[in-house]
Amino acid sequence: MFYSKKLSKFSNITHGFFNKNGGVSKGIYKSLNCGFSSNDKKDDIKKNLQIIKRKICKKSKNIFLVKQIHGDKLLFLDQNSRIKNQSINADAIITEKKKFPIAILTADCVPILIFDKKRKMIAAIHAGWRGAYKGIIQKVIKFMFKKGCKKQDMTVAIGPSISRENYEVGKKFKDKFIKKNKKNTAFFKINKNRIYFDLPNYVKKQVKLNKIKNIDLLNIDTFKEKNNFFSARRSLNLKHTDYGRNISIIVIN
Repeated sequence: MFYSKKLSKFSNITHGFFNKNGGVSKGIYKSLNCGFSSNDKKDDIKKNLQIIKRKICKKSKNIFLVKQIHGDKLLFLDQNSRIKNQSINADAIITEKKKFPIAILTADCVPILIFDKKRKMIAAIHAGWRGAYKGIIQKVIKFMFKKGCKKQDMTVAIGPSISRENYEVGKKFKDKFIKKNKKNTAFFKINKNRIYFDLPNYVKKQVKLNKIKNIDLLNIDTFKEKNNFFSARRSLNLKHTDYGRNISIIVIN
């Protein structure tokens, strides 16, 4: 498990970015696979989620997850919200509920955890390139502003994801981003006639557009085998038929 140094300063929240270690899944899902959308055994996934819950928030009933769709939809849960777990299509969760862990799943995409120390509000965002391009990050932060959060009180942790050196993309992909904003050229690098995209720093830029200064970019590459994360792109290269999902989680104590 990995932590954000900046989020770790707050005693009233608990968080973690989990890799593959410490679960019960077997085969290509070994071992802490948390993705119900994978073809892993559902009972093993449930056991893995219980392992994580015990480490993060023992008194909570469940870890709250959504059905991620690589879009820009968010879900807000206030103190009175009673929404069934994994029943909503969304890519971000925002809440002010205590002892209610929220989490998102990734396998190269960017996990983002946010905490406002005065408003006592948290968020978990799944930002693949589609969601980031559609503005999921901006949407979540602006929603939190409307709910009383302040930029000077917010800390944003950008978790493990695929790095630019391992994220090869096509020309149409690059053109799409440049058409949206010419300044996006900065997030692309050409090496030996191949194009590479810097997704984590593109995400960081989206956060900085809101003038938030407390940003922690972990700079851990999920593609590199030594870091022991599930990676969709690495699994594709290995010709695996499927892959597991990493979980990133935050809770107000």
